[in-house]
Amino acid sequence: MGIPISTTINGKTYQSEVEPRTLLVQYLRDDLRLTGTHVGCDTSSCGACTILVNGKAVKSCTMLAVQSHGSTITTIEGLAENGKLHPLQEGFNEEHGLQCGFCTPGMIMTAVQLLDHNPQPSEAEIRHGLEGNYCRCTGYQNIVKAIYRASRKMGKEVAHG
Repeated sequence: MGIPISTTINGKTYQSEVEPRTLLVQYLRDDLRLTGTHVGCDTSSCGACTILVNGKAVKSCTMLAVQSHGSTITTIEGLAENGKLHPLQEGFNEEHGLQCGFCTPGMIMTAVQLLDHNPQPSEAEIRHGLEGNYCRCTGYQNIVKAIYRASRKMGKEVAHG
């Protein structure tokens, strides 16, 4: 028997019935077909499934879909606005902050929260902010550069915007 939930995801409200044990990542990927949120480790270690729930970065494999009732969620699909990439998405592209791309959505969503709380982080603060996300390909250097570039770009948009 399903439990009714109502959740706003990327600006659209969804009314669904979900099984009580359905993980939020499963609901997003399997039920709503928002496949940008990746399933990596199934143990909450890697961060590939990170999304924003009410503005807070959350590993969606650690939350049940029923717990999202009444929440506002942003996934990687919801970052771009009017066809324009978010500055973090641009930064990852410009600084080659990805190789295989599997960790990228989680890295970007984690970085959104980081920059919301600290718009001009140092390299050390960026590295600390990413501690819950794993990348097996890049060595993190270009990821850090991408986030740093985005923070500078976002600062200019605010200052000149």
